Amino acid sequence: MEDIFKFYDDLGPTKILHIYEPSLNLKAVLVVDNVAAGPAIGGLRMAPDVSTEECCRLARAMTLKNAAAGLPHGGGKAVLYGDPKMPHDQKECLIRAVANALRDIKEYIVGPDMGTDEECMAWVQDEIGRSVGLPREIGGIPLDEIGATGWGLFHATEVALEACDFGLDGARVVVQGFGAVGKHAARFLTEHGAILVGAADSQGTIYNAQGLNIDHLAELKANGKSITAYKDGQHGTKDAILDMECDIWIPAARPDVIHEDNAERLKARLVVEGANIPITHNAERILHQRGILCIPDFIANAGGVICAAMEYEGATESAALEAIEEKLRHNTRNVLDGVKRKGILPREAAVELAVQRVKKAGSFRRWNVF
Repeated sequence: MEDIFKFYDDLGPTKILHIYEPSLNLKAVLVVDNVAAGPAIGGLRMAPDVSTEECCRLARAMTLKNAAAGLPHGGGKAVLYGDPKMPHDQKECLIRAVANALRDIKEYIVGPDMGTDEECMAWVQDEIGRSVGLPREIGGIPLDEIGATGWGLFHATEVALEACDFGLDGARVVVQGFGAVGKHAARFLTEHGAILVGAADSQGTIYNAQGLNIDHLAELKANGKSITAYKDGQHGTKDAILDMECDIWIPAARPDVIHEDNAERLKARLVVEGANIPITHNAERILHQRGILCIPDFIANAGGVICAAMEYEGATESAALEAIEEKLRHNTRNVLDGVKRKGILPREAAVELAVQRVKKAGSFRRWNVF
């Protein structure tokens, strides 16, 4: 059994809940990390290899992300053990069951994450009336459909380039994880002059120095195929994504894809973290020492949760996109200013910014919730 108390510090978590129902083969974990600023918003992640430790780390990332974005929400995360590609009716049963298990945890608002989508959130909403990232048909702003996180990544990248010696026009981009986040990030960047030269999904990689056709890649994924079915390019294993020469490298898949043992392989000048916790802290330090600027996850990929929070308050899609642009550009610039003034890593500047906001929010509470 995991020693869950090793995850506790002066910020949280405030609650860890394990859910188990053998008759349904239901196994899940909820971590409510911190609610100083308000009820926690965080995604429901579905994968066969999730863990309590991963859930705790992701929940903390949400606390920092929501605080940095200036949202009236704390951070939380839920993980559901299972293959997200299981039969549709079986998946619906599991998600409805985990939603019911969370019915009374009113300080947690469920959002989509890896392995779940707008339809899944509609099931949660139907069960407990407390979710975000809903389909348009029931009043939601479908953040994956409109590319809310990718929209934020684009703006974070534009600001980060002010600290680099190259611009977006003609910049070579590699995306690790061509899903809802990576696909839209690539689309927004290429619409403004960048060139997508490499991409990866769970089956492998595709590379073409002259550029990849994003619409064709998206069509393959929409039809349930891997990007490795793309013909015009060089194919490789998933690991080959680390060795592709590029200017901008965007991790948009699983945690810890870059770590101490492979950080030296990365051939990029700017990393903008589209996934949550995609790079270990020691690996970020190695990249910094190599002169590679790395924009931390909870700064760069906050577009999705900003959209979700605004949906929860009844905002329009256009207002959400405008807020994402404003907040992502402002926070990325604040982090870069902290790096320049204090000579610290981008993550250190970002954590300092977010923790100050969490503790300030907690100071207004009757109880010391942080």
